[in-house]
Amino acid sequence: MTMNPSSLWSGFWRGLLVLLVCVGGSGAWAHSSSNSYLLLSERDGATVLRADVHLRDIDVVFDLDADRDGQVVWAEVDGRSAELLTWLAQGLRVGSEATACALAPIDTQASERADGIYLSTEWRVNCPPGVPESGQSLALSYTLLFDRDNLHRALLRIDLPQVQSSAILSPERPQVALPTVNPSAAEVLGRYIVEGVWHIWIGIDHILFLLSLLVLAPLVPARRWVTHWQAEAKLRPAFMDVLAVVTAFTVAHSITLSLSVLQWVEPPASFIEPVIAVSVVLAALNNLLGWFSVRRWRLAFVFGLIHGFGFANVLLDLGLPATQLAIALGGFNLGVELGQLAIVAVFFPLAWWLRHTAFYRCLVVVGGSLTIVVVGSVWTVQRVLG
Repeated sequence: MTMNPSSLWSGFWRGLLVLLVCVGGSGAWAHSSSNSYLLLSERDGATVLRADVHLRDIDVVFDLDADRDGQVVWAEVDGRSAELLTWLAQGLRVGSEATACALAPIDTQASERADGIYLSTEWRVNCPPGVPESGQSLALSYTLLFDRDNLHRALLRIDLPQVQSSAILSPERPQVALPTVNPSAAEVLGRYIVEGVWHIWIGIDHILFLLSLLVLAPLVPARRWVTHWQAEAKLRPAFMDVLAVVTAFTVAHSITLSLSVLQWVEPPASFIEPVIAVSVVLAALNNLLGWFSVRRWRLAFVFGLIHGFGFANVLLDLGLPATQLAIALGGFNLGVELGQLAIVAVFFPLAWWLRHTAFYRCLVVVGGSLTIVVVGSVWTVQRVLG
């Protein structure tokens, strides 16, 4: 297959320009998705619901930056607190199918998390007598921001005397039944497998890091520029290359995920998130070094340790059941592996099929790596600046 090099590079630079506009025009590229955090707990004999929503997300709805300085400060939020409370209450519901429980406001304040400032609001949940009705159960619904961001998620943690559990609410699943007893081991395992798969699929930084490490697998290393590397003739060497990268990444992130969840090592997210972005940049740059590149499985292991801490931050935000910690940890890690293998199963056959083409070497390997370098660099700056 022959392709005009000038057309290849012209198409690449046009695509890169579009990507840069997208990256520069939206902070969403710095994080794979936006999350809100819900907590249902008991205080002084009453059930209390707390919702933490990022000010960045609220600003999209209410345009809170009144002085147009690019930052939302508490004074700008506080001046519209009544309006915000009404909006929050309309997007949250606790009750049975027929009857809603009243949400009585307790407190509204700012709280800080690793990725910025959140609006934290608490309500006392007052259910009428007889609710839930016989044969029914209470459910919690969340519909904030789903119409503006289909990747937005609400992470619910239930911490009541009789039950500790967690769930993720999404546009496809905006309501969850509130359990009255602790879930079984099988239910915990299944839930955290699903959440692990979902996290790797929406973790754009993790995906780009993994793809950067796999893109050279169908080519034979040679002492010249990577665009002149020949296609691998046999499947086994390429498959073993992929296996080495995936295994190294899996072992590494499993180690630090476990250490962090068990609270033996707890580096701050303000350090981990920028380093994950740097790992994306370095993995892509490594593809352009040709013969002088570092063995990719080594990069997978070293930076896999860092990515494991990133996975742990998400898992801890979900709220782990103390009585079934090992099951939840194992399920989440298994889910991450299944999600990762699904990505490999889609990418590698395509890469193998295209390995003989100039399109693959010039656009996918070189063009793709340069694009990932740019995107990862933007992420790094955004995460360092907060």
